[in-house]
Amino acid sequence: MTSDTGNGSGRQPRFDHEAFIARYQGAAIARQTDGAVVYRQGEPADAAFYIVNGAVKVTVLSEQGKEAVLALRKAGEFFGEECLHPHRRRNSTVTATTDCDIVRLDRDAIVRALGDDTEFGQVFLQYILHQNDKLREDLIDQLFNSSEKRLARILLTLANSGSEDRASDIAIPVTQETLASMVGTTRPRINQFMTKFRRLGYIDYDDRIRVYNSLTKVIADDKPQTADC
Repeated sequence: MTSDTGNGSGRQPRFDHEAFIARYQGAAIARQTDGAVVYRQGEPADAAFYIVNGAVKVTVLSEQGKEAVLALRKAGEFFGEECLHPHRRRNSTVTATTDCDIVRLDRDAIVRALGDDTEFGQVFLQYILHQNDKLREDLIDQLFNSSEKRLARILLTLANSGSEDRASDIAIPVTQETLASMVGTTRPRINQFMTKFRRLGYIDYDDRIRVYNSLTKVIADDKPQTADC
């Protein structure tokens, strides 16, 4: 259940959601409007989801009632894979940040596909492994890097920049409040860093944030950082 990008770039094939829906019961596409809650933390987890277009944010609420943004998901990404866990409870809340087309994949449909569709299994496993790698990187980032470096890494990740293209736009809407929650600092600090990055020519922003590969200099800088968390 994959479709080749056909661009010769070596990218992995993407999930063919139309073929999956046609083959398996328990899979369907639905429209979610901006601000709609796809699911809430603590609810039973009986399905995973795939974003055809649009974007969502993943948030978690602490026992003290403090909310944090864990991630932003965009077109071509899965979420809700905790449905395969034996306990099957949502560990986060997912909310649409734009109008979205999202495919709901019932747990039973995923289990059947993993059993008889090798290509889907490879795509889904690659996604799980990628998320595990990202979680490890995020933990290291929180433990050892300054807020400024964490922001730079998040911007580069959201823009898929830092490797081939000279500059990339962040295609999904993202506010300074959201960035502050993801970094673990305040909105004024984010504004300070963003202004600095713009002055240095690392980013530009108007309707969208444009990220230049030169922003990687912030991450590569080994000079001692002042504690700012």
